[in-house]
Amino acid sequence: MSGAEANDPLIRQLREQLSDNDVRIVEALNARLRLVARLKRVKEERGIGFLDPAREEWMLQYLTRANQGPLSPEGLREIYTELLDLTKREVGRTEASD
Repeated sequence: MSGAEANDPLIRQLREQLSDNDVRIVEALNARLRLVARLKRVKEERGIGFLDPAREEWMLQYLTRANQGPLSPEGLREIYTELLDLTKREVGRTEASD
């Protein structure tokens, strides 16, 4: 970061807002992961398979309709497809470490 950037109060303020927003995103991701792990346990207790491709597709369509932009529908789908894949890996990883 250049000296001019460091001394610009608007740039500092915007960066602080971005940092705060990023922390909220991380908190939301961790909360989501805890919910998915709980859902997986409940489904296993009931003898229901964990993975549900139809539900995943429904969720992607639902979120695409809910998206008010500026994130493009393609960008949203890309992020959530990766999030779903990551969630499956993380739930498996945390179970392996329990």
